[in-house]
Amino acid sequence: MNFLEKYGIIIENQELLTEALTHSSYSNEHDCKNYERLEFLGDSILQAITSEYFFVNTNDKEGVMSKTRASYVCEQALAFYSKEIGINKYIRVGKGQLNNINDTIIADCFESVLGVIFLEKGFEVAKEYVYKTVIPYIEAKYYFLTDYKSLLQELVQTDKKSLEYEVINESGPAHDKTFEVDVKIDGIIYGKGIGKSKKEAEQNAALDAYKKRAK
Repeated sequence: MNFLEKYGIIIENQELLTEALTHSSYSNEHDCKNYERLEFLGDSILQAITSEYFFVNTNDKEGVMSKTRASYVCEQALAFYSKEIGINKYIRVGKGQLNNINDTIIADCFESVLGVIFLEKGFEVAKEYVYKTVIPYIEAKYYFLTDYKSLLQELVQTDKKSLEYEVINESGPAHDKTFEVDVKIDGIIYGKGIGKSKKEAEQNAALDAYKKRAK
C-alpha cells in the first residue's frame, strides 16, 4: 500500500494502516480490528486543521466559517479526496459488502488514514497532508455539496445537535399534492419549506434553516 508515498509519507506500522482500511463488515467476519476508532481520531484532526485554516485565512464570523468548513469535510468531499488519493482501492469489506463499497465507507477511510498519519508522524505531518489533499479545493472554491439538507446536517453535527424533518401539511389531489415541512434542530423549528414532493419541501426547509444558521 503505497498511496501515501506521493505525499512524502511512508507508514512503518502497516498493521495500523490496514486497520484504517478495514470496514466493520470485514472485521466481523475475520475477528480483527476495524477503522472506527481511527476514524474518530482522524475526524478530530481534520476539524482542527481546517478550522485553523479558516481562522487564519479569513475574517468570517463563526457561523460562516462553520458553514464553509462543513462543505469541505462532508461525506461527498471526503469520498472525493479518498478516490483522488487512491485510498478506495485498498479498503477491506466483508463478502456481503463487496458490491457496495459506498461513499460513506470511502469517506470514513479518509479520516481513519489521517488518524494513522497523526499517530505515527505527528500533527505537523498530518497538517501538511491535509494541506496537499484538502486545502487546494478550498482555495479553488470547489463546490461539493449538491443539496442544502447535506449542508445543514454538517452544520448541526458540528454543534452536536439533533435534526429532524416533519411533514406538517399535505394538500391537493393525489396527482398534484403540495407538502409543507418543518425542520427542527433540537426540537426548535428553524425552517419551513413547501414543495410538490416531500423531498423538495425538505430541501426548501433546509435552505430556510441554513440561511438562519449561517448568519
